[in-house]
Amino acid sequence: MPSGLVALALGGFGIGLTEFLIAGLLPQVASSFAVSEAAAGWLISGYALSVAVGAIALTAATARLPRKAVLVGLVALFVVGNLLSAVAPSYPVMLLGRIVAALCHGSFFGIGSLVARSLVAPEKKSRAVAVMFAGLTLANVLGVPFGALVGERWGWRAAFWAVTAIGVLALAGIAALVPDGAGETRSPTVTRHSDPAPADGLRAQVRAFRSWQVWLTLTATALSYGGMFGAFSYIAYTFTEVGGFSPSDVAWLLMVYGVGLVVGNLVGGRAADHDRDRALVLALLGLAVTLAVFGLLAANATASVILVFLMGLFGFASVPGMITRVTDFAHGAALAASANVSASNIGNALGAWLGGLAITAGLGYTAPLYVGAGIVLISVIVMAVAARQAKSPAQQTEPCM
Repeated sequence: MPSGLVALALGGFGIGLTEFLIAGLLPQVASSFAVSEAAAGWLISGYALSVAVGAIALTAATARLPRKAVLVGLVALFVVGNLLSAVAPSYPVMLLGRIVAALCHGSFFGIGSLVARSLVAPEKKSRAVAVMFAGLTLANVLGVPFGALVGERWGWRAAFWAVTAIGVLALAGIAALVPDGAGETRSPTVTRHSDPAPADGLRAQVRAFRSWQVWLTLTATALSYGGMFGAFSYIAYTFTEVGGFSPSDVAWLLMVYGVGLVVGNLVGGRAADHDRDRALVLALLGLAVTLAVFGLLAANATASVILVFLMGLFGFASVPGMITRVTDFAHGAALAASANVSASNIGNALGAWLGGLAITAGLGYTAPLYVGAGIVLISVIVMAVAARQAKSPAQQTEPCM
């Protein structure tokens, strides 16, 4: 495994950590700044909105810059944002720090995925992306308990100081270990492995969106994330109100889900390198079935533990393949890779909204699971259509406008 991939994974771990740890620190932060729980919640929702905006804006603004330099700059922005949060004298400064840190999120994973795949042979590109995303999945497992543990012992500011230190290490690692020119048109690694040359310049990257395959992949991404996170957003209520678990059980149940994410990411990356479209359709179908069965068996404690693991496994098994697919059909355009991150965040918001509507309508705390299953089933259809069209060379290259 190239050492540059380890540095990228460390960057992904730090960025994921800052996204997730705040959930375990909200009560302390709200108390420290004397703000309401709702106001403190903007430290989460404001971060998510900034991810969606920053993914497109920063990738577009840096289209002509060397990708390694852009990654270094993005991690530096991440360090500054977390440093602001660590020293924030007031709530507005804290929120600003969260927004600054979030702006790099989407672009880092979008551009980083292109750099990661350029470090290996084409037949291992999805596995390389999975290695980079392994940091994010580990952060999902460790983020909330890490934030709660550090916050309880040394205060919430110590958690952000720790994440800042991880950011500095990732910055040094990327600068030292990622080869110059990685992911570029003239990259020796890319040329040697005959990987598609990246689109150069903003205009060329925008042209990549003329492909129906790009749009179908982005749609499938948004729907798959929407279905999974629409169910996940209310999973604590499903556990306690339907499954009979105590509130103290939720933390370890979420860790089981996180372990599923880690396993699914790695297995999905390997499967996508063998037969990507088939692996994607099966992963999405597995997620749809898991969510539907979860809704039926949510009252059974043993089944709930198994199904929440499978929910994480199938939910993240499609991620590496989706990213390499969208960038392949976008001819290496970083903007398309970042748009995939934005699509996932849009899907998250849509799924959580629809799941909330189902609960408000009085359908119960299993309703988000069924809603999620329905959304993911649509993504299965979209992915199946995309896979079938991709078999035709004429349709594969035909622009959509």
